[in-house]
Amino acid sequence: MSIGISTASFYPLETERAIALLAEKGIKATEIFVNAPRELKPSFADYILDIIRGSDLKITAIHPMQSFAEPYMIFSEYERRFEDSKNDFCRYFEMAAALGAKYINLHGDKPTGKLPVEGYCERFMALADIGKTYGVKLLQENVNGFRSADPEFLRDMVSILGNDISFTLDIKQSVRAGYTVPEILDAMDYKISHVHISDHSPAGDCLLPTKGNFDFKSLIKDLEAHGYNGDYLIEVYSSAYKEFDEIFKSHKNLIDLL
Repeated sequence: MSIGISTASFYPLETERAIALLAEKGIKATEIFVNAPRELKPSFADYILDIIRGSDLKITAIHPMQSFAEPYMIFSEYERRFEDSKNDFCRYFEMAAALGAKYINLHGDKPTGKLPVEGYCERFMALADIGKTYGVKLLQENVNGFRSADPEFLRDMVSILGNDISFTLDIKQSVRAGYTVPEILDAMDYKISHVHISDHSPAGDCLLPTKGNFDFKSLIKDLEAHGYNGDYLIEVYSSAYKEFDEIFKSHKNLIDLL
């Protein structure tokens, strides 16, 4: 297990500068949140590999930049648009494979989407099967404002896809959607491959870890009891801090706590 930090936590710092900072600080795991089309070019992956060479930093996951467009491009009723989008999505699998990342995170469809859950799962698996050819697993993330925020939808995915489905748990997204983390974990049937961590309290729903009242020890104990041995990535928004050093202090405090 490693406690890492997603590059999304440093937005709008350029991705390569965030990676360099993480490597410099001795962080062991990160997720790259892609923020521009040029970052999908093979030359950019090579650049990232040069930056992390000689460090302990590993890339665990890639987060697509067009999550806002997934309902329209991937989960609409227009089949042709989805077929074309599959080709575009391959660039993320290629990037992940080049960087040694195991996972791609998907937000999915909006609650207003018209595809039945069976159709949604078919689209998901069509992408997941492509990912398998690259040695990369597609993960469904629970996200407020998307169908995946609803525990019943997550249960339906588990029921339909069984062991073919795996999830990213995001703490702040469960809080924003009005559900507890145990409720989301139960709905996911603990089929977890990746975890985004943050803290919360009455002061805010997206705080740096150890700045709120979330029980991280209980979470990790619970996940380990269900077989999870992956990484935990700090993912917060820029409103959660004033200086980058606060992120690294939170990281250290969390390691000391655990």
